[in-house]
Amino acid sequence: MKNYCKLLGRLGRDPEVRDLGEGKKLARFGMATNEFQREKDGTFKEITTWHDVVAWGKLADFAGQQLKKGMKVQVEGKLVKRKYMDKDGKEHVAIEVNAKELLPVAAVREAEPQEA
Repeated sequence: MKNYCKLLGRLGRDPEVRDLGEGKKLARFGMATNEFQREKDGTFKEITTWHDVVAWGKLADFAGQQLKKGMKVQVEGKLVKRKYMDKDGKEHVAIEVNAKELLPVAAVREAEPQEA
């Protein structure tokens, strides 16, 4: 068994890149994936799921320089569960994708017929 995930979706915001010192960088961004579910009446309903993505080091630099809100991107990595305390002292749990690979997906257009 291996902790591995692969997502294809669109960025909901530009990546936020932070320099953590000692040459360490962190990028965070939200990503939406969509799927369609058939309803009882035969129609389809679009379901959007939001994912928090984290990238480190050179991958964080790449995300900050190359990825922008609305871009379609493929993310490969693993799911990480972390706990944190908010400013009111309440504990929260976050599940994030720790990216190992980021691949912008260019829109492929079909060639339009040329008139002779």
